[in-house]
Amino acid sequence: MSLDGYVAGPKGELDWFVHEGFMEGTEFGQYARNVISSVDAILLGRRTYQEFVSYWPTATDNDPVITERINNLPKIVFSKTLHKVEWGKWNNARLLNGNTVEEVKTMKELPGRDLVIYGSA
Repeated sequence: MSLDGYVAGPKGELDWFVHEGFMEGTEFGQYARNVISSVDAILLGRRTYQEFVSYWPTATDNDPVITERINNLPKIVFSKTLHKVEWGKWNNARLLNGNTVEEVKTMKELPGRDLVIYGSA
């Protein structure tokens, strides 16, 4: 995140961060594999969900470990404007539009591993 509080460029672009091969053989790539391998679910807000669902279900040019985990893990999408969520051929995205704090508290009390939040900067 920059000093002005933004992670995207003026047109919403993230090309400074996400580009072909940006994870291959890098410390960040190893970190991303470690994180995604240690969680039981992915939490997403509306905007990040829309970005992710437009890429990951059909991704072929990324780390196969990360792609497989992101696609197979349950996704919980928090939005008050979406009416339904899908994830390609997987049936593992769930929409929550209630009390976010209570929903996350309940999830954290369940047995299992960590949860990860992507985006939401």
